[in-house]
Amino acid sequence: MKFLDRAKIHVSSGGGGAGCVSFRREKHVPFGGPDGGDGGRGGDVIVECVASLNTLIDYRYRQHFRAGNGFPGSGKACTGARGEDVVLKVPEGTQLFAEDEVTLLADLTRIGERVTLARGGNGGYGNLRFKSSKDRAPRRANAGLSGQEFSVWLRLKSIADVGIVGLPNAGKSTLFSALGSGNSKAGAYPFTTLHPVLGIVGAGLDDRFVAVDIPGIIEDAHKGAGLGYRFLGHTERCRLLVHLVDGECEDVVGCYRQLRGELEAYGKGVAEKPELAVITKTDLLGADDLLERAKRLERVCQTPPVFSLSAHSGEGMDVFAEGLQTRLQVWQERAKAS
Repeated sequence: MKFLDRAKIHVSSGGGGAGCVSFRREKHVPFGGPDGGDGGRGGDVIVECVASLNTLIDYRYRQHFRAGNGFPGSGKACTGARGEDVVLKVPEGTQLFAEDEVTLLADLTRIGERVTLARGGNGGYGNLRFKSSKDRAPRRANAGLSGQEFSVWLRLKSIADVGIVGLPNAGKSTLFSALGSGNSKAGAYPFTTLHPVLGIVGAGLDDRFVAVDIPGIIEDAHKGAGLGYRFLGHTERCRLLVHLVDGECEDVVGCYRQLRGELEAYGKGVAEKPELAVITKTDLLGADDLLERAKRLERVCQTPPVFSLSAHSGEGMDVFAEGLQTRLQVWQERAKAS
């Protein structure tokens, strides 16, 4: 299934049914009087968060959704039937924005959560509603109210415990797969990962958690270079970030600062999240070079110590996995306490 985390749709709730003008005409009822019923209410447009989806691809091929209109009232004080609702199913972590893409309408973060996006119009009153001591036989009824109609932006921000970020070809996808997270494409060329990939990390760990593999971030990504910031929104909900630095890069400090700079330029609190710095591809380095680069990186990283590993050979993976789980538990406890 193709990944899509942004879509624009047009929704229309149903209009209310018209009220009815009717009078009782029964053989044994000498004074019949009005008995026109009210019109039915129009259907709503409802958005529901479900567990079976992880992309908004369904809304690429269909963008218009219209709820049913209410049915008109009828005689014998019968109210018209309500219009049929339209339920839009979205994955966990979907945000609904107004057409200006700034005004947040709803944020669906729990499975089963529902929000009424557009309410149907009320049905019109039948002439029975207008009966009074002054007007015993009203001959008027109301038309139903129109429904709501507008455009909405859907944005998916994945809900994950850990976000894996780094420059292109830093080994993010290889690490992601080695942790048992999922099927993330890996290759010896930049931008192997073209969209975020979610997976469960649990190999050899006491507690499982969700990780997301973010496509590579390059210099001037905030200006649109590479894939730009298109997918960084998926890190906004992460509890901590794993910063990968390619061990083959001689200037590991420069690579780390470049990544940090792009996260700071993106804003929205991403750069302030707890992090782990990791040097990858250690199987391609000598022991002395690895130690020297790890010490240099440790002096400038936000939360030392620095982990070193090779996802290809498995060297250092157990230590990293245990350290990651420990840090995650500590930061979760701190978050609850605050």
